Amino acid sequence: MPTQIPCLWFDGQAEPAARHYTSIFPNSSIGAITRYGPGLPAPMTEGDVVTVDFTLDGQPWTALNGGPMFSFTEAVSFQIVCSDQEEADHYWDRLTEGGEESMCGWLKDRFGVSWQVFPEELLRLTNDPDPGRAQRATLAMLQMRRIDIAEIRRAADGVAV
Repeated sequence: MPTQIPCLWFDGQAEPAARHYTSIFPNSSIGAITRYGPGLPAPMTEGDVVTVDFTLDGQPWTALNGGPMFSFTEAVSFQIVCSDQEEADHYWDRLTEGGEESMCGWLKDRFGVSWQVFPEELLRLTNDPDPGRAQRATLAMLQMRRIDIAEIRRAADGVAV
């Protein structure tokens, strides 16, 4: 399968965004930074950052300073499927710094990029072969911003708070 590299379009924030993301995810780094060359037409000036290649936990990404024509929407989000609640809380806390919470484990970071952060157990609970457990887990999740997997587990089991 060919390599798939997400490319995020920013308006002058490509390098700060890449530095922010690499500070959050393990095994991450900044790679090549391409700058606008001499004698090229506006709107950029010589030396401005055009692209930043970076890696988040082994996955290559590109940040592009493309200008104000396009912005992020929730129509595209990146899922962070975590091993447990502690890991999910780490990503949630760091990515919501300067951003905003949404529902069902969704958030928008300070750059406007949407993420879904949840422990992998959420998928098992909301897809439980017992339809009643799956429905109770799903209903609990729909009431949450940050996913609380212990609360969803209790709901799936039919245990009152």
